[in-house]
Amino acid sequence: MSIFSRSKSTATAEPVFDAGTSALADISGDYTIDASHTYIGFQARHAMVTTVRGAFKEFEGTATIDAANPAASKAELTIAVNSVDTGVADRDGHLASGDFFDVENFPTITFTTTKVEADGDDWAVTGDLTIKDVTKPVTVPFEFTGSAQDPFGNVRVGFEGEIAVNRKDWGLSWNAALETGGVLVSEKVKLKFDVSAIKNA
Repeated sequence: MSIFSRSKSTATAEPVFDAGTSALADISGDYTIDASHTYIGFQARHAMVTTVRGAFKEFEGTATIDAANPAASKAELTIAVNSVDTGVADRDGHLASGDFFDVENFPTITFTTTKVEADGDDWAVTGDLTIKDVTKPVTVPFEFTGSAQDPFGNVRVGFEGEIAVNRKDWGLSWNAALETGGVLVSEKVKLKFDVSAIKNA
């Protein structure tokens, strides 16, 4: 299977959103992630029956895009772990505790690219993901969703991507067994990225 492959429904359906726009013939350049219009979230199974969603509210990142030579592209992202938000304060507190992220000792999550490939609008971004004191490589398939000039004069590009990881690979191993079998929190977690980045002047 190609690293650029993204799961798509075979059913014919109306698009969920309006069609993307194109303000740039060449998206190459230096960018800063617009945190107020970017979503970095995660999904996990709870009690093996439902999906719990959460997101990080505070982060910063930069990217250099080279459309002609994607291998020259790069990105860096730093996330403030104590900004985790699942909509339930007690659960957020548990995630910040030593059972999971151990925010007191490891306040940030970082991602730094090591390789970038592209095939049309499909990009494969490989990098080192560091959570707590563990660094492991991941490859996130992204889809370029368009470029635009907003009413405030900013030139933007958008990318969407997601990947499934095993949280235990980064030492996030807390769990509780269920009497019916299985565990309270799934080991597999889906990471979701909806990125809006502003081109630097």
